This record gives sequence, C-alpha cells and structure tokens, in this order.
Amino acid sequence: MTDIFELFARIEKGKRTDAGNVGFIIAGLGNPGAKYTFTRHNAGFLAVDYMSQKLGFDVKRSRFRSLSGEAVIDGVRALILKPQTYMNLSGEAVGEAAAFYKLPPERVLVICDDISLPVGTVRIRAKGSAGGHNGLKSIIEHLGSEDFPRIKLGVGGKPSPEWDLADWVTGAFDDADKEKMFAAFGRAADAVPLIVGGDIAAAQGKYNG
Repeated sequence: MTDIFELFARIEKGKRTDAGNVGFIIAGLGNPGAKYTFTRHNAGFLAVDYMSQKLGFDVKRSRFRSLSGEAVIDGVRALILKPQTYMNLSGEAVGEAAAFYKLPPERVLVICDDISLPVGTVRIRAKGSAGGHNGLKSIIEHLGSEDFPRIKLGVGGKPSPEWDLADWVTGAFDDADKEKMFAAFGRAADAVPLIVGGDIAAAQGKYNG
C-alpha cells in the first residue's frame, strides 16, 4: 500500500507548484446537509473529506454548484468536487465543471456508494453503466458517456426486501460499519494518484477488494 506520508508529500509539493490548467476532476457524491453526513449515500463525500483532512487541502470554495478544492496529484492539477445539487442531480455540477475545463469523460473520476457491495469493499472501474445508481445516471446523462473512471465504495444492501431503498441509503452507518468504511476511504485515497496518473489497472490490482 502506498505510504500515506508519500501521498501527503505529493499533495504538499503540488500546493507549491503551478501545474497549469485543471487536468482532472475528482467528484465525491452525496447529499448536502448535516442530517446526511454519515449516511450510506454520502460515502463519496466522506471519502473526499478523508482525502482533504489526511492529504492537506480544503474543499470549501463554492463553484459549479459544488464545494470545491484543488490539489496537484502526480503533476496533474485536479479539481475536487462535492456537488451540492443532491445525489440525483450530481451530473449538473460535474458536467458543468467538465465543460468549463473542456475535459473528456476519461478525465473525470467519480467516487460513490454501491449497495451491491459488502460494507467497506472498494471496486475501481474504468467505465460502466449506472447500475441503478441515480448519481451515476445523472453524470452519464450530462457527460454524454459512460466512459469515466469510478471508485465504488460498498455500503451493503438492504437487510430485507421490505426495506425502502431510499430509507436504506439515507440511513446512517453503525459504529462497526464506520470502521470498515474508514479503511475503505484510505484505500480509495491511495488509489487516486494511480488513476489520475493513468494507471487504473495498477489501482485495480492493488485496491479492489
């Protein structure tokens, strides 16, 4: 696993270096508002918060209907977003940012929850369908393509068919699941420099699971 201090050094170096125009967007998905903070659907927000706290950058500026920040990761100036449009309209924010910087879908990394995966599981994909995820569906619509990388964070499925899906994904993690998710956020953070650097296969080989 990549040493966290090595990653911190990369970010710190980036903060002192002009890497030119934004060359990558990293968008963690979730819903704004304190009541959603530690819910399953906010796994993407929480992963970005983990990265910002551990790697030394802020995600506070209001841009593209998102809270945003910037960091230079492996020589690439990256825009980090937490869309504030609510999950189902995530594509409005991500698409606006991608259009502004004229970035193709392949340069947009999305981090989101996945109810089909066990809690704490990480799945990195180079592209794919929405798989029933409304945030991904919105991004696909606004980018006009499924060909963007994503890090899926397993949050577990409904405990029984009778559960309402909306209630499940907006429900909070229990303490045991929070520990598993924290470990997953660390693996996701380790994977980001590899994905930004163009080696998604290496990221999959090291951090899927």
